[in-house]
Amino acid sequence: MDFVSVRVISGDVARLVAFYERATGVSARWANEDFAELRTASATLAIGSTRTVPLFAPGSARPAENRSVILEFRVDDVDGVYERLTGFVEDFVNEPTTMPWGNRALLFRDPDGNLVNFFSPVTPSAIERLAR
Repeated sequence: MDFVSVRVISGDVARLVAFYERATGVSARWANEDFAELRTASATLAIGSTRTVPLFAPGSARPAENRSVILEFRVDDVDGVYERLTGFVEDFVNEPTTMPWGNRALLFRDPDGNLVNFFSPVTPSAIERLAR
């Protein structure tokens, strides 16, 4: 089994895709106006419209209600990303912080309220644990 992607359901796909394109520097691939993917070397962030939910099961997903999942992106320079995103991201949850498990992390919310973590391993144990 392979883990392929995380899909976020949004009431405004274009707005959310534009946010992630700017935040990550990754261009989205659009299947149609209701579905786009931002593909990286290791994972894909899929963004789907509320109009796609009934194709799975009506009412099975609701936009802007996530309070338990954090979308995580490994970056080279958390502090540099923070500087670049200041003035663009409206809701920083924390400024760059070195966590007890050895990652330097920046936590913020996307326009739908989903938590996003941009992180870099900075301690020897974290670097070893996250070696690609």
